[in-house]
Amino acid sequence: MKRKIGINLVFFLLCSATILWPATLFAQSPDSPSPVAMESSFFQKLFSPIEAVIPNSSQRKFWETIFVILFAYFFMFTAISFINRRVSDIKARHMVRKNLIYITSLTAIIIIFSIWVQKLNSISIFLGVASAGLALALQEVILSVAGWLLILIRRPYAVGDRIEINGVKGDIIDIRLFQTSLLEIGNWVDADQSTGRIVNVPNSFVFKTQNYNYSRGFEFIWNELPILVTFESDWQKGRTIMMQHAKKLAEGMEDRVRRKIDAMRNRYMIFYGKLTPIVYVDIKDSGVLLTLRYLTEAKRRRSTQDQLCQAILEDFAKEKDVNFAYPTYRIVKE
Repeated sequence: MKRKIGINLVFFLLCSATILWPATLFAQSPDSPSPVAMESSFFQKLFSPIEAVIPNSSQRKFWETIFVILFAYFFMFTAISFINRRVSDIKARHMVRKNLIYITSLTAIIIIFSIWVQKLNSISIFLGVASAGLALALQEVILSVAGWLLILIRRPYAVGDRIEINGVKGDIIDIRLFQTSLLEIGNWVDADQSTGRIVNVPNSFVFKTQNYNYSRGFEFIWNELPILVTFESDWQKGRTIMMQHAKKLAEGMEDRVRRKIDAMRNRYMIFYGKLTPIVYVDIKDSGVLLTLRYLTEAKRRRSTQDQLCQAILEDFAKEKDVNFAYPTYRIVKE
């Protein structure tokens, strides 16, 4: 907890400095010079060594830009190395690194923009022409950036969540400006386990298609385990065996699930009436279908199903009047 508070405090100070820094450059009292004059004065002092060596304006601006880029890169490299050594929590370390990169990059862009554009009328003309061209040529890129902003503000998902978007399922390992990276699950691998592939999904799909979150708010899902027994079997005994193991698996889970649901009701109109396992009975062509329905954590679906299957197989093997059904053929001679 103390570590998280410290990390949040560092984020707050960095964000405050980033927001207040331009304000201190452009803020002025009635007797203070104009923002453009303050800007020129600030950068004249900052880059005075370069100006003394290179008198040509265009060349000086070029080398000043190179200096800003190199300094920003050196600062990020040093800060990230420090963070990797001091922050042990993987998720917190990743978030600190990403926010540091965003803040440093934004600050560098503001400085470089101020170096090259020093008059307000030049800024307005530049922005008008640039925005018109970008809107036509970079529609998908702009939509991806807007999707990134939506992800940061509304937080439909975050790093570590298990989601499905645009037909791709996986665990989020990174959220960048233009795309979200997933460690893919499913596909040719059964029961939602990792394939080992990294899939990059453009952030624009946040607006274009539905996305499913297995982890946010309520990380439990309903899983079903169907078992087919013969008509001659004692299906009631089989149903009892399945229920016993499902209840044993769910011990202590119901209270935790209800707390999660109560927390979700603060944001959504959600209602769950029954949280305990249940076995549904259905008549099929080749036997009686017993379907066990139970709650499990999304990331433990395969392990809980494996645990249940092993226990049920062992108990069914002890019962002579409970047999699995399978496709059979009967030949009748007259």
